[in-house]
Amino acid sequence: MQKIKSGDIVQVIGGEDSGKKGKVLEIFPKKNCAVVEGINLVKKHKRMTQQDQKGGIISIESAINLSKLMLFCKHCNIPTRPVMVILKDGTKTRSCRKCKEAI
Repeated sequence: MQKIKSGDIVQVIGGEDSGKKGKVLEIFPKKNCAVVEGINLVKKHKRMTQQDQKGGIISIESAINLSKLMLFCKHCNIPTRPVMVILKDGTKTRSCRKCKEAI
């Protein structure tokens, strides 16, 4: 089971965007990368086309390594390393190490 999944709120712990929080849009497990909303923005030159009449320079999110991301706990408002907990019905769930709440 992966530590970070699509739709999670994460905080960047290293690099240029250190300290910023965002929602995970996409995960690339083979590349060990993720695309996070509003993090690691790069400029892309876009040409004018028939469908999109505006051209110019736009900012898009680029992939960032999973080692620079840490899962953010909403209950204790700090980044945390999740711990796997097996419930009574046999299902696995991720929970915060500090407050023991399910993420």
